[in-house]
Amino acid sequence: MSSTLLAAGLLYLPLALAQIGVVKPLVQDCSPNISGVVCINKYASVMPYHFFRDPPNITADVTLGQTSVPNDTSWVRVGSADFLVFDQQKAMQILGPKPTYEYVFHVSGAVHEAPVYVPAQNKLYMSQLAPPAGYLPQLVVDLNANPPTLSEYLSDPPVYAPNGGTFHKGLIYWGASGGNNSIGGIEQRVGVITLDPLTNKTNVLLNNYYGYYFNTVDDLVVDARGDVWFTDPQYSWFNALTDTPPQLETACYRFRPSTGEVSIVDDTILQPNGIALSPDGKHVYISDTGMISGTISAAYPDIHGVSVNHTSKRTIYKFDLTDNGTHITGKRPIWLSQDWVPDGLKVARNGYVVTGSGKGVDVMDDQGHMIARVQTNYTVQNFAWTGKNWTDFWIMGQGGVSKVTWNLQGQELL
Repeated sequence: MSSTLLAAGLLYLPLALAQIGVVKPLVQDCSPNISGVVCINKYASVMPYHFFRDPPNITADVTLGQTSVPNDTSWVRVGSADFLVFDQQKAMQILGPKPTYEYVFHVSGAVHEAPVYVPAQNKLYMSQLAPPAGYLPQLVVDLNANPPTLSEYLSDPPVYAPNGGTFHKGLIYWGASGGNNSIGGIEQRVGVITLDPLTNKTNVLLNNYYGYYFNTVDDLVVDARGDVWFTDPQYSWFNALTDTPPQLETACYRFRPSTGEVSIVDDTILQPNGIALSPDGKHVYISDTGMISGTISAAYPDIHGVSVNHTSKRTIYKFDLTDNGTHITGKRPIWLSQDWVPDGLKVARNGYVVTGSGKGVDVMDDQGHMIARVQTNYTVQNFAWTGKNWTDFWIMGQGGVSKVTWNLQGQELL
């Protein structure tokens, strides 16, 4: 090789080694006046090599902040921030000038679900699922106390394993996911149950589909007409909350309490989980958490437990209401969860879609564009808005209950 060629090669070596297009820095302050909030520049769309994020597994979730990015020192800030901002203009509007995140209660490592705020009492009801198996009391946060208090609560009759919840015309609607011949001395099958929080009385609205047991009734929402839309995955069997293997395919339904009729609205989702309605009543959002599944086999009738396939579904779909608001069509994916699976699912007053996903809560617009994320130190199952202005945001899951104050308002449920 000639000396001229060698010199030319040495001259261009740094350029060959340099990575073109890297976002620098990946993370920075959104505002010098707001603590705990960091901006992810250009969605960190080009990271410096060598970066790597381990996939989740049955024993551990892997958060965005745990992605190894050794060649950008700003990335370490992702793991310690309370709020991650991806769309700064939209995010700062919903966070407001002084957003706060507070870890309020330590709870057990069991799943905590079905949060429902009762405005007349200023109390937040939620459930605690197994373990232990057969656990009956629910939990209630008294927001009248300062600071708020957390205590056990038992309805009459008791309801086993509420998994989804909403509020409609003075009643709590629970998706009861537990099914057993004798829980607390009574039989309960998976279905829809209401609770009058003022009298403490419960009432079964639905417990079968033409004689077949439902699988789980994981989440539900009530539309303006009073119809109950709910998802029915197979998690109750996987988590040993029922004593009978699934009898129906996984599906989503619409139930009309005034007539008792149940209509299937979708059977294309592997494990339908969260469900929510847009404020204008034109769209339904449903999450597919098929990444987490289990075994159903006649050869092994009593096998329980879940498995994780991180290449399977962890997706939120958007549908359009049709047939005078009785069915859905136009299924399209709008969000692939970047952390664990999209579990709890609700729509804010302004139409933004909010989902509990791994160790945090993701906020996106109605087209699935990621706006911001609230980060927690525990796996989130669900959340609910409370307060006079519906801007207090309570998050719950395995090991914790937290509170966020921001400008994003929930839909007013009365």
